Amino acid sequence: MLKVMLPGTFDPPTNGHLDILQRASRLFEAVVVVVAVNPGKANLFSSDERFGMMKALSADLPNVTVSLWDGLIVEYAERHGIRLIVRGVRALADFDYEFELAAMNRSLNPRAETILLPTDQKYSVLRSSVVKDIARFGGAVASMVPPIVAEALRRKLGPAAGRGAAFAKADPGAGDS
Repeated sequence: MLKVMLPGTFDPPTNGHLDILQRASRLFEAVVVVVAVNPGKANLFSSDERFGMMKALSADLPNVTVSLWDGLIVEYAERHGIRLIVRGVRALADFDYEFELAAMNRSLNPRAETILLPTDQKYSVLRSSVVKDIARFGGAVASMVPPIVAEALRRKLGPAAGRGAAFAKADPGAGDS
């Protein structure tokens, strides 16, 4: 049985992540989504929240499981007998980064291979960081994330987080001194 892993921070999960996950679940017999725990990274959602969202988003995919991991991805692969890491790529800049990451992972664990799966074109500019920024300023993210993620963003940031801040006018009487 060919088991693969799809690692990421998923902060928050986007429709692009879901696209890659669904496609990987059709291509491989078993997919383990590994939600990365990196204490050095400032995430909007806790690891448990991200784990819960990925668990809910993969509930209808019987060959998908979700795990939390706070170490090197290649160590997870080694401990769980996984030889193939699936990564999604959006554009050339992603390819450069993912190529270097794949080479580093292979140097750390020569048994771990990486396959790069291009995202659907409609998600090619979709980034979690951009989704969070749009949500913070009260922009519509419903077309970018699954409904449970849109709701989690609303709960976390408020229904109109930051709305109007970009349009605030400076007081003409206040100097720039």
